[in-house]
Amino acid sequence: MADRALTIRPALAADSESIWAVLEPIIRAGETYPLPRDMSRAEALAYWHQPDHAVFVAEEDGAVLGTYYLRANQKAGGSHVANCGYMTAAQATGRGIARAMCMHSLERAKARGFRAMQFNLVIGTNAPAVHLWQSCGFAIVGRLPGAFLHPAHGYVDALVMYRQL
Repeated sequence: MADRALTIRPALAADSESIWAVLEPIIRAGETYPLPRDMSRAEALAYWHQPDHAVFVAEEDGAVLGTYYLRANQKAGGSHVANCGYMTAAQATGRGIARAMCMHSLERAKARGFRAMQFNLVIGTNAPAVHLWQSCGFAIVGRLPGAFLHPAHGYVDALVMYRQL
């Protein structure tokens, strides 16, 4: 069987339903993002597509398998550090989609003039994400004890991860 080509491109208005299909199960689970589990479709899409977010989708054969946003982590004196949020469709986990989006985001961030990238709240119980980001060159630079209320594990640590570009 031939390898399918993954394409990462800027999101279009027509991608809204596909993006929502990726976001909704992750938001509802409440295990990896500090978003209200009862967030509506409109609220979630507005959050993902904030004016300062450059939004991308990862697709294969026309199916959106993941999405991410890229933005400045802070304003003014902190605007040289990028921040991203990534979500991968449940049926596509373990296939390298998140890694491909991360590598794409690092290239986009560097091209936009960012000097580093920071993840502000990586949930400590999300071992696959922690491992993936470390394999992409991110270091854990801070631990926030009990900073995230996990629906199954209670209060768990969150990590701050950072990488220079």
